[in-house]
Amino acid sequence: MNFLLTTLISVFMGLSIANEWGQTGHRTVGLVAEQHLTKKARKAIDKLLEGESLAYVSNYGDDIKSDDRYNDFYSWHYINLPADRRYGEEEPNPKGDVYTAINRSIAVLRDQNSSVEDRQFYLKLLVHFIGDLHQPMHVGRPEDRGGNDVSLTWFGKKTNLHRIWDSDMIDSYQLSYSELAQNLPKLSKQEITKIQNQPIIEWVHESQDLANTLYDDLPEGRSKEYRYRYRYFDTARMQLLKGGLRLAAVLNQIFK
Repeated sequence: MNFLLTTLISVFMGLSIANEWGQTGHRTVGLVAEQHLTKKARKAIDKLLEGESLAYVSNYGDDIKSDDRYNDFYSWHYINLPADRRYGEEEPNPKGDVYTAINRSIAVLRDQNSSVEDRQFYLKLLVHFIGDLHQPMHVGRPEDRGGNDVSLTWFGKKTNLHRIWDSDMIDSYQLSYSELAQNLPKLSKQEITKIQNQPIIEWVHESQDLANTLYDDLPEGRSKEYRYRYRYFDTARMQLLKGGLRLAAVLNQIFK
């Protein structure tokens, strides 16, 4: 009986972790952004979200995937690009991608004629999509759907390259999003300003370059998994920080 209970608890915990599709990372980006908002932006966002935090709404873009009414937004989470081609050199996805999604969301929020409902909706999407763009496998290659078809094992569990970067590596440290946000790299004001001033297309190039590196360095074999986490967790932490800082800069500009 004790063995059965232990097994059931283990299965339940495994399912709980599996269902947290990148939630910790997205919430971390949202919390970092909140910490770098101007007073004016913070007040406007608090009113628009009716008191909900950016961390709380950060997974809205994934939550609505379960609703067929939002199927047209599915391709807005990513850009699939060949390793040697930059964004704009390939025929764009007619249904949109994460780059056009971010710009569309910004345009709606800047438009004073947008309804409150639309502004709430696109603000939540903007928080999520800026987070997505800073996960490098969201700018992965079309032949494997951004690493989703690159099958791997992560500490005894079957997974894929995309999922390792979405959640497996972050969740393996068992930190809450607030603990993770508190332990991100510390940067100078000059370094923060440089990160925030880079145009959105540079974020795309940055993630694509990182994705190309990751394709060439897969964590195959148990000993490599430990080394991989040691080697790349700082990279993941920096991407989360950049996502939060840039989200704050965009929101400060919108609501100034």
